[in-house]
Amino acid sequence: MWAADKFDPDHLMSLYKKAGAKYFMSMGVHHDNFDLWNSKHQPIWNAVATGPKKDIVGLWKKAAQEHGVRFAVSEHVAPSYHWLAVSHGSDKAGPLASVAYDGTDPAYKDLYHELPPGYTIELNGMGGSMSDAPEAWKHEYFLRIKDLIDNYQPDLLYTDGGMFYADIGARLVSHHYNVNARLHGGKVEGVYTSKRRQDCETGMCVFDIERGVADGILPHAWQTDTCVGNWHYKRGIKYKTPKTVIGMLCDIVSRNGNLMLNFPLPTNGELDADELKILDEITKWMVVNSEGIYGTRPWKTLGAGPSLVKAPVTNTRFNENNRKDLTADDIRFTTKGNHVYAFVMGWPGKETSIAALALGGQYAVPKIHNVDLLGHKGKLKWRQDSSALTVELPEQKPAEHAVGFRIAMASAPSLFRRRGGVSLPYIFKGLRQGLLFHDAIGVPGVARK
Repeated sequence: MWAADKFDPDHLMSLYKKAGAKYFMSMGVHHDNFDLWNSKHQPIWNAVATGPKKDIVGLWKKAAQEHGVRFAVSEHVAPSYHWLAVSHGSDKAGPLASVAYDGTDPAYKDLYHELPPGYTIELNGMGGSMSDAPEAWKHEYFLRIKDLIDNYQPDLLYTDGGMFYADIGARLVSHHYNVNARLHGGKVEGVYTSKRRQDCETGMCVFDIERGVADGILPHAWQTDTCVGNWHYKRGIKYKTPKTVIGMLCDIVSRNGNLMLNFPLPTNGELDADELKILDEITKWMVVNSEGIYGTRPWKTLGAGPSLVKAPVTNTRFNENNRKDLTADDIRFTTKGNHVYAFVMGWPGKETSIAALALGGQYAVPKIHNVDLLGHKGKLKWRQDSSALTVELPEQKPAEHAVGFRIAMASAPSLFRRRGGVSLPYIFKGLRQGLLFHDAIGVPGVARK
């Protein structure tokens, strides 16, 4: 059924770039243990040998390069060993009791893995723990992901979790950075993301929060990965609205983060009509407001409004469903040069007042020289006093969902001057320079080949 007969990565990449994407991520391999490239170490179960019979990763990379978009790739395969252990079991009751599942069929051993004697099989969607995986699988994992890095040299490598299998994971990350450095004259421009915050606090990687938003401004660049619907295509699902997506973008960037947004494709490889509408709305908004997103840093506070009056967040992963759409009472800030950008997350009507930009005040705001509304050509009437910056608005709003103000002052220092970049094109500046990485040549305890 997976024909990908309408899959046109060049066209899709042109849409994503038009919408403002500065980097693009291809799925490399998911928990199904099926590689989406011409895999040397998974020669039967890959997208070139079966299914669409196309090098999905290679086609995406070619399109990204032609459109000047940084290329990223994700790998999720390590947990497949214990997640697919249930395929070696059978029903315990009913007419098919004791009839083996497909995992025991020798024809499928490369897809479902070969389990050692005594391996724990649980029928709750999981098998044994990650530490139960045998050395042979860890070695194959290393070779598979090294093959992915060697053939496609991604700018960003995403792992669905932290570094797997201790030193083996460290060697893969090292190899990714070394390959990237060789491509850029010895300078590391590559990024590795981890969902373990402690992995990233030393500058080794960029922290990724899946389907969630950090509770405040983080000192280093970070990323959220989320989706307009489900991670994989599902007919009839309710997608995020453009307002929700744009609200998340402004909120995330104000917290020193980056938004990676997934548009799942059906089996034919073509965006559906609803996805195209969302993409079009994002494009229209970015044409007007991207100045306040790209190349910016967090300001002294991320924002203001009722959305910030809440209890502290203890778990940021998968917290997006607890968040309501931002309104005209909510404001998010970024800064660049001598400008502060204030995004009012709705159309406030005849005027808006921003107390955080009061002269002096809590944030020691200097005298403002000028206020512009992004996308509006005319002059605005505004005043700044000790209580707020108040701006009179034109009759026509220049953008839906949120409007951005460019506020000029003598200086607009950000909260972090020397930290990792906040905007999409600058996530690649987020790693410390001068680190030395050992070469990932082999796996400890495994003969080198």
